Amino acid sequence: MKKYWLILFLLSSLLVFAQETQHTLVYKLDIKQDITPATRRQVRQAFEAADSLKADIFLIHMNTYGGTVVDADSIRTMILQSKIPVYVFIDNNAASAGALISIACDGIYMRPGGSIGAATVVNQTGSAMPDKYQSYMRSTMRSTAEAHGKDTVITAENDTIISWFRDPKIAEAMVDESIYIAGVSDSGKVLTFTPMEAIGNGYCEGTAENVEEVLDQIGVKDYELVEYELTWIEKIISLLVSPMISGLLIMAIIGGIYFEMQSPGIGFPLGIAALAAILYFAPLYLEGLAANWEITIFIIGLVLLALEIFVIPGFGVAGIIGVVLVFLGLVLSLIDNVNFDFEHVELRGVGVAITTVVVGVFGGFLISLYLGQKVFTAQSGVFKNFALNTVQHVDEGYVSVETSLFALKGKTGVAQTVLRPGGKVSIEHEVYDAVAENGFIEKGKEVRVTRVESAQLYVELTQE
Repeated sequence: MKKYWLILFLLSSLLVFAQETQHTLVYKLDIKQDITPATRRQVRQAFEAADSLKADIFLIHMNTYGGTVVDADSIRTMILQSKIPVYVFIDNNAASAGALISIACDGIYMRPGGSIGAATVVNQTGSAMPDKYQSYMRSTMRSTAEAHGKDTVITAENDTIISWFRDPKIAEAMVDESIYIAGVSDSGKVLTFTPMEAIGNGYCEGTAENVEEVLDQIGVKDYELVEYELTWIEKIISLLVSPMISGLLIMAIIGGIYFEMQSPGIGFPLGIAALAAILYFAPLYLEGLAANWEITIFIIGLVLLALEIFVIPGFGVAGIIGVVLVFLGLVLSLIDNVNFDFEHVELRGVGVAITTVVVGVFGGFLISLYLGQKVFTAQSGVFKNFALNTVQHVDEGYVSVETSLFALKGKTGVAQTVLRPGGKVSIEHEVYDAVAENGFIEKGKEVRVTRVESAQLYVELTQE
């Protein structure tokens, strides 16, 4: 019996030792920029990676002034549904959308001097949005705080007191300055907490200078830290959505279409234009900027332009509408509008979008003209083999008409019909089309061939 107890003791000791020596896997994600669709996509990727690694703790290292409510709400949902405990270290700021994300976490730690709050929904100019947006944000902040639970206490007087882990009223006060909370929010201003104020009101678990101190306060001593890194796709997307690259892609689209119109059939230039269009719209679509309808009106514009150029003679309504739709498709894809709602769109952003497209279009057109001249007229250099520049001179025998006609120059014949000035003449028993030099020759009159141009005989009356 003692032997069994000894074996049990040794197994228990080994189990405790194994638990003590086991590393805690901490997965860290930095959110140190505005909350955008790219941020939402990166958070999703980070959670997927943390799950695949079976991480024990998910840590967000935050410093943001806010961003789009829709993307912040999606991130909040991911945090609340996470099976891995999520903590946030507010390095400096967690304002607006950042506050919403922070409140969703299981634990909040702040650097001394940091702040959390000021979650009023504003547009890009800093002005408060209408109350329908504020109402949505208030309810979202309140429900996020409520998601962390409450304690119910029944007093001796049989009164029920509910004590929230994070007071939902305080979360609402971070959005609405009209909410009054005695001793907390009574100044008529949107609520923003310092670290000490946040700790005193249950919105912060402690202060820390760095990630190591945060983990120490959580109780993690022996750990392995894995940091989220941008994938090569994310890096490419970030590069392609920059105004400079967008402008260059527009130049490639315009240039490709121009060169395709200069050559018969469908070839390499059209492929370049199509590839540039994909590289232009795809990253913007993933970023949530380019919507389906914006891409559609761009394509419709191209179709109308093609019809105007290849089917409908001249340049009319279809061509003008096509140009307008192409321009709108390119511009609207760069603007963070929701359908035709431009209420929250910053004027500066519209200006940048229009400037990018205008510079890209005109730059592409001018570069196409320059390169077109180089390609199609180059006699030497790198472009000499891009086009056929051989000249076939008439004096060398290269002509586009039958050479036998030139032998008729100076010969005489008879007008088979009236020439007014065009008609037919008979020369050496052969009938030819001819044009009278003096404008009118009667039928049966003798004529002489004066010249031959473009397969056409020119005649005049012989002297009678």
